[in-house]
Amino acid sequence: MKRFNLRTYAIIINDRDEVLVSDEMRFGRAFTKFPGGGLEWGEGLADGLKRELLEELGLDAEIGDLFYVNEFFQQSGFREEDQLISFYFRVRTIDFRSIPVTVHDVPLTTEGEKFRWVSISEISEEMMTFPVDKLVVGKLT
Repeated sequence: MKRFNLRTYAIIINDRDEVLVSDEMRFGRAFTKFPGGGLEWGEGLADGLKRELLEELGLDAEIGDLFYVNEFFQQSGFREEDQLISFYFRVRTIDFRSIPVTVHDVPLTTEGEKFRWVSISEISEEMMTFPVDKLVVGKLT
């Protein structure tokens, strides 16, 4: 059964002009993306992103303006029957130090997720795994 899969992601930029990225290993596949994930039934876009950021980062963030939404067909990299619609929001937080970032090898080799800051002047499309994230990187720089 073909279906839409709504995704919501955070563009978090700190006071050093660095953007937060998530390095993950899921289902035996390593990837780098922006923090966020899928909506659950009954959630709006902002509510879903707030939940994702609380789950992933322990962060009670303020969801800001919509930064980007893909307006083209994008098939899921995990389920070929899914069409992704991805919403990227600017996110504000008071205390960037509360975000659990680590120094780690990329790509990850064990299941899980870790976060790191990447300078906006150094981030590149090649660092990101998924096509829509690559496009968003181009809009950041």
